[in-house]
Amino acid sequence: MILQLSNYIIPFIILFVLLYGTYKRVPTYEKFVEGGKEGVTLAISLLPFLLGMIVSISIFRASGAMDAFVGLLTPLLTIIHVPPDIVPLALTRPISGTASLGIATDIIKTEGPDSYLGKLASTMQGSTDTTLYVLTVYFGAVGIKKMGDALKVGLIADFIGIIASLVICYLMFG
Repeated sequence: MILQLSNYIIPFIILFVLLYGTYKRVPTYEKFVEGGKEGVTLAISLLPFLLGMIVSISIFRASGAMDAFVGLLTPLLTIIHVPPDIVPLALTRPISGTASLGIATDIIKTEGPDSYLGKLASTMQGSTDTTLYVLTVYFGAVGIKKMGDALKVGLIADFIGIIASLVICYLMFG
C-alpha cells in the first residue's frame, strides 16, 4: 500500500499547486515557462564553475598526487586503524559528489558491498557533503564572494562526518 501511495504523491503535489495557482488566478502556464527559462539561464551560468571543479579533480587524480599523498600517510593510518584505501574518498568527498561516488563505487566493486571497506565507504558517503562544490556552484551562481565562514563550518562538518563514520564503522563492523 505504501509503495503504491508513494507513486502518486508527487503528481498529486504538482496537480495541487497548479489547481491552487489557478484558483488564485495566477497564470500558471506562463509562470511555469518563466521558471523554465530561469532554470536554463542558471544552468548556463553554473557551467564554468562545474567545469573548473571537474578539471581540477581530474588533474589531481591523474597526476598521481592523490596516490603520493596516501602513500605518505599510510604508516600513520595503519597505527590508528584507518584503511588507506578510504583516504581518497575522504579527501574527494568535500570537493565533488561525482568524483567521490566514483571512488566509492570502485571500492565497493573491488572489496564488495558487505566488506568493511564497502560499508565504510557507504557510511562516509552518507555522513559528509560536497562542501566545496556547493560553495563554488551555489555561491558563485548567486554572486557571493565572501564565503570564508561557510567554508570553515562546512569543512568542519565534513571532518566530523568522516571521523564519525570511521568510529562508527570500526565499532560496528571492525
